[in-house]
Amino acid sequence: MNLVSSAPSPAELLRAARASLEAARDALNAEIRAYPAPISGCDAQYNHLLGERRRVQEALVVLEKRIFVPTSRIPEEPAA
Repeated sequence: MNLVSSAPSPAELLRAARASLEAARDALNAEIRAYPAPISGCDAQYNHLLGERRRVQEALVVLEKRIFVPTSRIPEEPAA
């Protein structure tokens, strides 16, 4: 029995991670839009939602970021 062939590929897992993060971002945006008008800087729950939205957005940026891995043939990242 070959368990490797039934496992999702790294590309599939990354697509699923991206989709989950996008769904989390959309849910947080909806919750923030529906939130009653906060008192600026005094509403801990609202500030928490804003922080969570930022964490999700930063995770999406990192997920899309190109990572350079140096090798003996290409020890330095080529100029863009």
